[in-house]
Amino acid sequence: MDPQSTYDRIAGHFSKTREYAWPEVESFLEGRTGDRALDVGCGNGRHTEVLAERAPIAVGVDLSRGLIREAGRRARDRGFDDRATFVHGDAATLPIGADTVDLAVYVATLHHLSPRSERVRSLNELARVLRPDGVALVSAWSTAHDGFDREEGFDTTVDWTLPGGETVPRYYHIYDPEEFAADLGESDLVAVDVEVSSGNCYGTVRAPDPVA
Repeated sequence: MDPQSTYDRIAGHFSKTREYAWPEVESFLEGRTGDRALDVGCGNGRHTEVLAERAPIAVGVDLSRGLIREAGRRARDRGFDDRATFVHGDAATLPIGADTVDLAVYVATLHHLSPRSERVRSLNELARVLRPDGVALVSAWSTAHDGFDREEGFDTTVDWTLPGGETVPRYYHIYDPEEFAADLGESDLVAVDVEVSSGNCYGTVRAPDPVA
């Protein structure tokens, strides 16, 4: 179950259902600015758009070329294409230079990676690209969501239904809150705050302390 082919297949319909930025992302960005912003797993660019309001350069990275096209179209239609660039890439091997990002969001993407080592690797990549004073918001689906009745993290599939009725399975790792905090702790990131909101785990994280 390859996330790239899955999201390429559903990109157009998926984009139409993802119009607005999450309130938690908007809250995180309030009062924050930077020279360069990064949206990991940018999808159709809805969060890249709000990042572009906070930084003169906003880069969206996604594994799906179909979603990259959707994001580029959104940027042109909404007039932020002069501040946004969209790049095909993997969250576990970000095509971004080290110590170049002031502000980042990595939302609703971590849970698509498997196995755990790849999830932690992607968090390490986020730590690598953040500048020493850089800060980011990371989110993943949680067992706290009303749709789940389990207390420990688990792997599952969640179907996406296309307009004609075809279903496309998508891999998810559903985090329990303690496990999410543990993965952040295992990574090179420094967790500033970890919480659960609207059924998702959220972590406000910063770059690792400089090596003396």
